[in-house]
Amino acid sequence: MAIRLQKGQTINLSKEQNDLSQVTIGLGWDVRKEKRGLFSPKVEDYDLDAIAFLLDSDGKVADLGDKLIGGDVVFFNSLRHPSGSIWLTGDNRTGEGDGDDEQIICLLNKIPQRYDKILFIVTIYQGIKKNQHFGMVENAFIRAVDAKGIEMFRYDLSTDSSFNGKHSMIFAELYRRGGEWKFRAIGDPEDTDAFVEILKRYVQ
Repeated sequence: MAIRLQKGQTINLSKEQNDLSQVTIGLGWDVRKEKRGLFSPKVEDYDLDAIAFLLDSDGKVADLGDKLIGGDVVFFNSLRHPSGSIWLTGDNRTGEGDGDDEQIICLLNKIPQRYDKILFIVTIYQGIKKNQHFGMVENAFIRAVDAKGIEMFRYDLSTDSSFNGKHSMIFAELYRRGGEWKFRAIGDPEDTDAFVEILKRYVQ
């Protein structure tokens, strides 16, 4: 049975118990259904995007690529990291359906040693313009599945009123310690709907 994490909790990824050659980071969410009148305007789909920052030993994104393409940020316009060790499977524009809405695949054994941490972020595309925020997002989670399809752990994000008006979320991080990988549940909401604003904290 997968371990259920709480905000701020850290867990070791065990090579003895799980096949860590490929770890799928799955993210999912639903949009709260509102009661609307017969003639109410159609609600626009929420387009949530998963992003990964690969950080070096200084906690920085060292390579920004060519306008973020082909660098150390994996996102909807640059789906695969140049090392081939981490990639985003695609962009789900609605969040509909069961299971993972977006997935980031990590080949932990092949991630170059210069990277100490992977930060996972979710943003609501044009959330400010559309007045869409995490206060309206429910059943949000991040989970990790090993190469054999075994769910190792899951972090269910408990939303509350403090998420109103927040358009991005720093969900979690994978990081190295002593040659082993650890995972920490974060769940910190952000005002911005542009991940580049968060990225500014992590550039040289």
